[in-house]
Formats: sequence, structure tokens, C-alpha cells
Amino acid sequence: MRVLSALVLGLFVVQAAENETMNDLAERYVKLVLALGQHDADYVDAYYGPAGWKTEVEQTKRPLADIGRDAAAVNAALVAVKPAAQAEEAVRLRHEYLTRQLSALRARVSMLEGKRFTFDEESRALYDAVAPTHTESEFDAVLAELDSRLPGPGSLSERVDKFRSQFVIPRDRLDATFTAAIDACRSRTLAHLSLPHEESFTVEYVTNKSWSGYNWYQGNYRSLIQVNTDLPIFVDRAIDLACHEGYPGHHVYNVLLEKSLVRDRGWVEFSVYPLRSPQSLIAEGSANYGIDIAFPRPERMELERKVIFPSAGLDPTGVDTYYAVLSLTDRLSYAGNEAARRYLNGQVDAAAAARWLERYGLYSAPRAQQRIRFIDQYRSYVINYNLGKDMVARYIEAESGGASDAGRRWDVFTRLLSSPRLPSGLAR
Repeated sequence: MRVLSALVLGLFVVQAAENETMNDLAERYVKLVLALGQHDADYVDAYYGPAGWKTEVEQTKRPLADIGRDAAAVNAALVAVKPAAQAEEAVRLRHEYLTRQLSALRARVSMLEGKRFTFDEESRALYDAVAPTHTESEFDAVLAELDSRLPGPGSLSERVDKFRSQFVIPRDRLDATFTAAIDACRSRTLAHLSLPHEESFTVEYVTNKSWSGYNWYQGNYRSLIQVNTDLPIFVDRAIDLACHEGYPGHHVYNVLLEKSLVRDRGWVEFSVYPLRSPQSLIAEGSANYGIDIAFPRPERMELERKVIFPSAGLDPTGVDTYYAVLSLTDRLSYAGNEAARRYLNGQVDAAAAARWLERYGLYSAPRAQQRIRFIDQYRSYVINYNLGKDMVARYIEAESGGASDAGRRWDVFTRLLSSPRLPSGLAR
């Protein structure tokens, strides 16, 4: 018994030392992310770690070469403390996460130093995934079906835009409609998972942005959600944005990471969110999948008829027709990836990429221009929405055994949001 006790004590000491080393490396990682944010204004999406670390970094703008060199050193140190195969899964996932996040950071340093990547090389380096390639012919069948459903003069893009214009939320009803959607999404989410009682977010309406909505996580379980009103907002975006940015999307994801990993485990690396990193595919993919898990289609249609359309002052008898068309246009989501791939690979210019979006994505001209602005700013990030959703959906279905039990899917979904799992780990 004394020998066994000694062995157990020795193992505890080793694990404690390794954890301390990981915490030291995590601190170095956080400071590297903050340092790179001095060179890339979009890089640090959220930070709620020690204020002194941010102040320390901001006092000196470190050269990119120094950041890259130090990131390589941290990566080498991580190799030396790789946890054993029998270690707790969360500990192993933490090590894999930190290693891959550092790899993405080093890739972003290389990009800022002038190294050129193809679209697919960049998405693999930054987001740990590559989106499938689609040809025009793959979208043509959907376009033909839409063409028959919406006959009439003008291009199909113009006809789709004219049809959807009947379902715009009036500006003076935006806040009431979003409030109703947020209340419904929060109620549905809290029926399946627990959140700290002090969690909350505020909503602002903004203009002159390349995106339609954004969650700025503040720490302490609070978020600022901004909704862009540059272009008319269609009624389906109320639930989409309320779920994606709020419940059970970005806000819930960040709250659970802060609660489960930062506060409960003391893993400080999760107090910083580098936007151009594998974490973004999990964040965007789970936020988009969260719409469907919160509101499967029949339940969503009921909510639209009874709550959302009336809040927007729209005739609820149009719900079925509107969503029938949306189901078809949703099948064109990967057209946006193709536009970005061709544009960023230098195969087409911005004008041609916008025309591609109008032709195969059925964007209106103003929305196509806004999307090009988004691609200019965020580049291969576009894959995180559709590919991310598909990857998360496959993972949830596989882990829940394809069960029809919604509670089982919610359990798996909640564990994913509370863990440091990577995109490449979703296929396991």
C-alpha cells in the first residue's frame, strides 16, 4: 500500500508540474495573440483575461518576426509536454487546441509578412479545414427549380429579390421583432442547458459594416450584439441572428467557454479569441447549426406564423411560400465560397466575383457588393459558416447516434460548446 500511495503521489506531482507548464505556455500564447492584434485590427475578436497583459503588449508593438519566432518556441515547448494517451480527454484536447491555434497564428504572421496562400491553403492553415469545390452545373439545377417557381420578366436574381422584398422587416419594427426572436431563442435554449444567472447581452443597430450581425463578447458572461441596417433586413433574419449571435450561438458558446474552461479550470488561453483561427469554424458552425437545433423546421414555422411575422407586421399566411423559396436558395450557399475562392486566387476580379454571386448565389447587386467587402476583409473565413455548420451537424448526429431524441442532441451540442475541440477533431 505504501508503494501504491507513493506511485499515486508521484503521478499527481508530475501532472501538477505538467499543468503548470501548460499554464505558462498558455500565458505566452495569449500574449502572442494580443501582440499579433497590433498588426491585424480584426485578429483579436475578444479578450477578457488579465488587464495587465494587454497593457504590457500595447506598450510595445513587437515586430512580426519576433512574434513568429516566439510562437515557434512555444510550439516546440508544447511538443515536450504532450499528455499521455490515457490522460483525461479534456486535457488532451487542450494540448491539441493550443498546438493548432499556435500553428494558425504562425500562418497569419507569414501572411502579414507577405507570404501568399491559395484559398484552400489559407483556410487549412487558419481554420483547420478545406471547403469542397463546386462547379456551375451543380448550382444550375437549383436555379432551374427556382426559375420555374418564380416565373416572370427580369433575371432570376431580380425576381428572387423582388419576391423577398415582400418580407422585409419595417425599420420601425426591427427592435420589436428582434426582441421577440431573442426571447424565443433564449427560452428554447434554457430549456435544454444551464447558463450562469448573470449572463446577458445588449443589442445595437449599426451601419457601414461588411457583415449583417456581430457578437462582441465582453467577458463576465456578457456580449454586445450589433445588427447592421445598411440593407433591408428580411424577416427570416430575426430568428437567424437571434440564434446565431445569441442563443444558442456565439453568446452561449463564449459563456460556456468562460464558465467551463477559464473559471472552472483556469485555462487562460480561452480568455482570448483570435478570429483567424480554428476556433472560428467551431464558433460559426455551431452558431449556424444552433438555429436548426433550437428550431427544427416545423417548430420554426409555427413560431414565424404566431410571433415573428406578426411582430414584423407581415401577413403570416406567406410563411409557407417564403420558406419554400428559402429552402432552395439555401442550397446555393456554397456559391459564395466559389466566388471567394476564384477572387482570392486571382482568377477573377472583384466585379466578376460580384457577378458570380448575383448569378449563382442570387445576391442582389447591393448585397453582392457588401459580400465582396466581407471577402476583402475576412478572406477565406467564409467557409466557417456553411462548411462549419455541415461539420458540426455531422459530428452532433454521429455522437448522438442519429437519435431522434432532441435532448440527446442538445447534450452533445452543449458538450461541444464547452470543450476545446478542433475542426479536424469533429471527424473522429
